[in-house]
Amino acid sequence: MPGTIAEADARRSRWHGTKFQAQKLGAQAAVRWESESMPEQIVKQRSRGFICVNAHPAGCARNVERQISHVRSSMPSRPSTRLRNVLVLGASTGYGLSTRIATGWGLGCRTLGVFFEKPPAGRRTASAGYYNCVALHQAAERDGLWARSVNGDAFSDEIKQEVAQVIEQSMGKVDLVVYSLASPKRTNPRTGVTHTSSLKAIGSPFTGKTVDLSGGTVGTASVEAATQAEIDETVAVMGGEDWRWWVEGLADNGLLAQGAQTLAYSYYGPALTWPIYKDGTIGAAKQDLKATADSLNARLEQEVGGAAWVAVNKAVVTQASAAIPVVPLYVSLLFQVMKAKGVHEGCIEQMTRLVRDHLAAERGPRCDADGLIRLDDLEMRADVQEEVAGLWPMVETDNLAELADFAGFRRDFNNLFGFDVDGVDYGLPVETEVFLP
Repeated sequence: MPGTIAEADARRSRWHGTKFQAQKLGAQAAVRWESESMPEQIVKQRSRGFICVNAHPAGCARNVERQISHVRSSMPSRPSTRLRNVLVLGASTGYGLSTRIATGWGLGCRTLGVFFEKPPAGRRTASAGYYNCVALHQAAERDGLWARSVNGDAFSDEIKQEVAQVIEQSMGKVDLVVYSLASPKRTNPRTGVTHTSSLKAIGSPFTGKTVDLSGGTVGTASVEAATQAEIDETVAVMGGEDWRWWVEGLADNGLLAQGAQTLAYSYYGPALTWPIYKDGTIGAAKQDLKATADSLNARLEQEVGGAAWVAVNKAVVTQASAAIPVVPLYVSLLFQVMKAKGVHEGCIEQMTRLVRDHLAAERGPRCDADGLIRLDDLEMRADVQEEVAGLWPMVETDNLAELADFAGFRRDFNNLFGFDVDGVDYGLPVETEVFLP
């Protein structure tokens, strides 16, 4: 049946995931088994509130290929760098996925990705992150790059041990550890306690302007003031403790190369988002993340001549950001302004800059006075922020389409799940049961 390149790629990926059945059944039986167990279906987007509950494998594959193409065009010749082995924690979506693509296709690094994603089950699609990683593995095999993945709870000791074994047996040591995990909950493996983060203000409640994603109406939303317990819970989930345990565990087992580096991702934003970000419960977690970077930097510098940083990234559309009051409206206005100025970036554009201009640069990363890598430099340009601030009090439901790129925000949100992607025919059936090798 004819289809897109991404759909054909997905079919080949499914075969790689079932080679062991072919070995057991023999060629003819395996082909018959595969054709009977690889359902094709037309996948239409299904949402519940601001959450998309399914994903399109061909759309996800097309997104991965687009990112690979961007890296190739932006880094036509691979920089000379000592980076060889890269571990990305939270490697299936967003900045983590883009980091893996930028280091893999931009530098030729061997990449090991860790994530927690749902595989397909019958006619239920896999999660978008799972399809992203299937496509990445398939592209890596095609292009002669080494790539491995571990699918499981990265907060657990079991996954940390499994990853350590993969590194020891197949990589030797790692040069770069990237922490890009995002989760609303975390179970501490040492205490057994499950912590839940809260999106709240600190000190007093906050009410701010926002936009409803489903209806496109501009209104207000309020968040309560957090208790100290809620602040502590948020820090336990989104702070630096798990990052520190990952790096310390690798160091204790001799799995960090000489000069090894590690970095975690964060976001600060402008003053109008600070009640939610910088000055809210999330902000408390971000302070802990920066403190963790400082302590890890001291240890790595002493033990392996390495370093640790926090990279502050630009605002992009994620499933988490779509649920945060104020942020969708701010991001829609930001996109409008940055696109008009020709300085708009998504995840892959920023991660390509991170790899090319910071991590692979002979001089090392350029940091601000606080020791932060500022990939949000274009977003925080004075002229950009002045225009956004000027539009903020003006934007209402009836002029939203004129003043803000809300359509672009919605498109980016749909793209996260493989929908509304250019080049994909959503009227064609696609194989949804594709699996990681």
